[in-house]
Amino acid sequence: MNRILSRRTLLQAASAAPLLTMPALAAAGGTAPRQRRVRVKAPFAMPDIEVPDFSASRIFPITDFGARQDDQQRTGMAIDKAVAAASAAGAGTVLVPPGLWPTGRIHLRSNVNLHLAKGATLLFSDDPQDYLPAVQTSWEGIECYNYSPLIYAYGCHNVAISGPGKLQAKLELWSRWYARPKAHMDALIALYQMARSDRPVAERQMAVGENNLRPHFIQFNRCRNVLVEDISIEGSPFWTLHPLLCRDVVIRRVRIHAHGHNNDGVDPEMSQNVLIEDCQFDQGDDAVSVKSGRDMDAWRLGVPAKNIVMRNCRIVNGHQLMAIGSELSAGIENVWVDNCHFVGDGQKKDGTAVPIDNLLFVKTNERRGGFVRNIHMSNVTATTLAGSVLAVETDVLYQWKTLLPTYVRKLTPIDGLHVRDVQVGHARSVCAIAGASELPVRNVSLQGVEVRALTGPAVVTKNVEGFTNRA
Repeated sequence: MNRILSRRTLLQAASAAPLLTMPALAAAGGTAPRQRRVRVKAPFAMPDIEVPDFSASRIFPITDFGARQDDQQRTGMAIDKAVAAASAAGAGTVLVPPGLWPTGRIHLRSNVNLHLAKGATLLFSDDPQDYLPAVQTSWEGIECYNYSPLIYAYGCHNVAISGPGKLQAKLELWSRWYARPKAHMDALIALYQMARSDRPVAERQMAVGENNLRPHFIQFNRCRNVLVEDISIEGSPFWTLHPLLCRDVVIRRVRIHAHGHNNDGVDPEMSQNVLIEDCQFDQGDDAVSVKSGRDMDAWRLGVPAKNIVMRNCRIVNGHQLMAIGSELSAGIENVWVDNCHFVGDGQKKDGTAVPIDNLLFVKTNERRGGFVRNIHMSNVTATTLAGSVLAVETDVLYQWKTLLPTYVRKLTPIDGLHVRDVQVGHARSVCAIAGASELPVRNVSLQGVEVRALTGPAVVTKNVEGFTNRA
């Protein structure tokens, strides 16, 4: 090909004819990704977020590296080669053309964009052997080595997943791991004890025996300048999209449908400067849950979750619209949820209740420590809630209540929860706060919060200092 092709032309050509020639790729250029600044107005000082722009980068179709729709091993190897080639070129877009492409784990590198064309689906194996060797990751706020996330990036910068295609997880095996038999619970105890004794993370090998610690779908671990946009995600073994210890993250126009156990939508953990916008969540757990690690590991790392904005999102199903915690031992501050809408009707097709709980739920316990401060929610609507617009609980331990005793008691200061301009059809209450007697929740304000039909008292507060509720 003699003429210069634009990136858009190449993507359109790929959709029509997946096999592009290397001369065509060379014509696309190979410059490093430019940086694009995203400015976000918030009720706190929100820094500009820098994300990569791959519009001038070379395109690397996986078919040029041997991918075949009838061969998972060849497709996985082709993706690895395409990612390596894009990284070696300085920057590049790894293109998945239309079709169903079976694969195992994908490890991204710096300056690489994984792009799924319209009509493309990456179908991820549920064979645990396809996610070995183990990688440095985490399990519910404790660092360890475990099965690789289905898509994983560690220590990368300028990394992206994009395109109108779909990421889909096979779940036959993972769904059997949803159960928590004794071997799994024993593994959680062992992992906690390793963290408690400050055992090196490399020695916390959990991808063994019948531990059955399910991997995340997508994890960006210690990455910077992260962009996820336009993709659909179907099913997940565990948390769906997990930025861990990241800085400058934009997640936009992503559609997630994942109804398995622990299937949160997005879990920004110990991450800073994060924007989640124009997404749709249909979850088996929380839509978004901001976290900052569990107990000893989080105190060791000492990186709070900070400057996180969720806006213009649609929630079809989920336990909470926005959860804060319960893993929050390094602290959480400056979170804003704006113009988000829960559109479920409170009923499944078979007539049973959908487990929608609260719009904003702060959850912690006597072991966490950390802090929660300066949390905002505004311009939100909902149909039916089983719980409240705002809920705070300070004794949430789930299975850990009986697994382990409290070795170190650290209460969580909670200061500054502000909710305004919220309209809900049905709920149990407007606000339900259960603070700790030794450390009351401070500075809570409700303004313009309306629930048309209540099944319980409008406001229930315990151990709260500085509470206002204005029409």
